[in-house]
Amino acid sequence: MTLEMNYLAMYGLMIVLLILMQVLISASQHGLVPLLGNRENLNSTGIAHRAERAVQNSLVAMALIAPSILMLAITNVTTSGTVLAVQIFLTARILYAICFILGITYLRTLAWVTGFLATAYLYLGLL
Repeated sequence: MTLEMNYLAMYGLMIVLLILMQVLISASQHGLVPLLGNRENLNSTGIAHRAERAVQNSLVAMALIAPSILMLAITNVTTSGTVLAVQIFLTARILYAICFILGITYLRTLAWVTGFLATAYLYLGLL
C-alpha cells in the first residue's frame, strides 16, 4: 500500500472520530433519547450544528480526495510531491475540523483552501 493510501486511511479514521465527536456534542445539546429517534424535528444550534456541518464537509472532501489517491495507486504514480500534498491535505483537514467546531472562521477558511489546493495538485499530477 502506498503512503498516499495510508494517509487516506488516516483521513477515514479522522472522519470516524469526527462523527463520534459530533454525536457526543449533539447528545449533550439534545439528550440521548431524541438522538435515538428519526431526528426529523431536531434542530441543532451552535457547536452541535457546526460539528454536523464539519462532518458533512469532511465527507465531501473524502469524496474528492479518494479518487485521486486511488488513481495514483493504480497508475503507480507516487512522488515526494504527491506524498507531501496528501500530508498537507490531512493536516489542513484536521485543522479545518477543529476550527469549524470551535467557530474560528478565518483560520478555518485558510485550512479549507489549503486542503482544496492539495487535492487539486493530486489531480493535476494525473494529467
